[in-house]
Amino acid sequence: MEQTQSFWQFVAQQQDKLWSQTWAHIGLTMISLILAILIAVPVGILITRKQKLSGVVLGFAGVLQTIPSIALLGVMIPFLGIGPKPAILALFLYALLPVIRNTYTGIMEVNPAVIDAAKGMGMNKWQVLTRVELPLAFPVLMAGIRTATVINVGVATLAAYIASGGLGEFIFGGIALNNSNMILAGAIPAALLAIILDFLLSLVQKINLKSIRVTYLILPFIFISLSSFYLLPTQIGGRMLGGFTPEFMGREDGYLGLKKIYHLGIETVVISDAVMYKAAFDHELDVISGYSTDGRLKAYGLVILKDDRHIFPPYFAAPIVRQDVLDNHQELEGVLNQLSGVINDSTMTSLNYKVDQLKQSPEKVAMDFMVAHQLYKPAKGATKGTIRIGSKIFGEQYILAQMYKILILGNTNLAVETKTGLGGTKICFDALTNNQIDFYPEYTGTGFLVLLKPDKKTIEQLNGNTDGVYQYVSNEFNRQYKIKWLRPIGFNNTYALMMRKEQAQSLHIESITDLTNHLNQK
Repeated sequence: MEQTQSFWQFVAQQQDKLWSQTWAHIGLTMISLILAILIAVPVGILITRKQKLSGVVLGFAGVLQTIPSIALLGVMIPFLGIGPKPAILALFLYALLPVIRNTYTGIMEVNPAVIDAAKGMGMNKWQVLTRVELPLAFPVLMAGIRTATVINVGVATLAAYIASGGLGEFIFGGIALNNSNMILAGAIPAALLAIILDFLLSLVQKINLKSIRVTYLILPFIFISLSSFYLLPTQIGGRMLGGFTPEFMGREDGYLGLKKIYHLGIETVVISDAVMYKAAFDHELDVISGYSTDGRLKAYGLVILKDDRHIFPPYFAAPIVRQDVLDNHQELEGVLNQLSGVINDSTMTSLNYKVDQLKQSPEKVAMDFMVAHQLYKPAKGATKGTIRIGSKIFGEQYILAQMYKILILGNTNLAVETKTGLGGTKICFDALTNNQIDFYPEYTGTGFLVLLKPDKKTIEQLNGNTDGVYQYVSNEFNRQYKIKWLRPIGFNNTYALMMRKEQAQSLHIESITDLTNHLNQK
């Protein structure tokens, strides 16, 4: 096993990337916050004058707060594409409520006697607002801005899912790669950023507006606005752009291997696998990382580039089960192994296509398959306990979880509880080892490289050896974790590089080497 890298060693190694992600995070936060202030403060003032609108406006802003952030980002992608624009708009919408509400509350709490006195001195409405109401409401207004800032710093981590940059790249990459150092490298700066910005704004909150000129506040405001755009990641025009998942970016059998073995030099952005296929189809990305049995290959007209130097190890799927579960339920292993050898690559791709593109539910796809292959039996009734099935957060895993549920219910007296969509490898594996689930479908390549992390010599010895990798993970999982790999299901869902078919054909690119040569010619 390789020596474990300390957190500070990781930070030192990744300091350039960490700085760039931190600046991008600041840019996303500040641009969205400033836009929110420019809109929300006037709206807050408006509803103090037209109070019949206050309920509607505050209610609408409150509804925006309840929309899950990842769902909001997903809704915006068809209209704004990937990159900073949908992230900025989403963060802007989240920042509206606290700023509008506190502007409204601050002005409404100004003593009416003070306003009457100002009018008695001959002040017009604008003078009353700027010289009396806003200065007195300023501490409350700033409290809303501070709240919006902290919210935006947190939500901005999700921008990494749509190629917007930010510290979320480290966080999600670390979760996927089972790398605590990577998670902390993103989480700690994000937390510190929220604390620092909140502290700086608390100093602004103490300013007495009556004692300074408004110009002294406007000039820094303009400077911050303009400089924030400079912090956002930019794409070099005219060059091919690759979109890779956080996990793929940090793996030796991913982007690290592509650079080391193929010397691939392509501009990259980090993006969620949930949106990268559509982004490639829409010509926003030229090359993506993907999975060889993904149904979206067919749906979006993508072609796999041949891995002619064999950096992607075999990824044969199989259920991994804690040994104590098998000891307590001795019939379970034989039941789960009924799926072994039944599904090949093309079959799994077809099943995924039904879920990913035809929008059929995983339950229906799994049931139709099990019935067609005479693997379905009516549920026998639960009298002997419950088996908890986990899955990662993509369609193929949902389908497999449902198939195993059907097998268990029809062949045993066990009840089944499914815990699907558990996120990446780390979350699923931790749930298994911590007795929160009993088994889930895993892939030999992931178990080999991500969970076991063998030394380079072992990796080189077993590279491309399907049986050897399976035997290695079986032995080591049993030895280290008391977890058993059951028989492989039959399909190999390996990593792959993909391009649009027409683009690959027009550029005469069939393999990753061809892609590298094409990029070197630019």
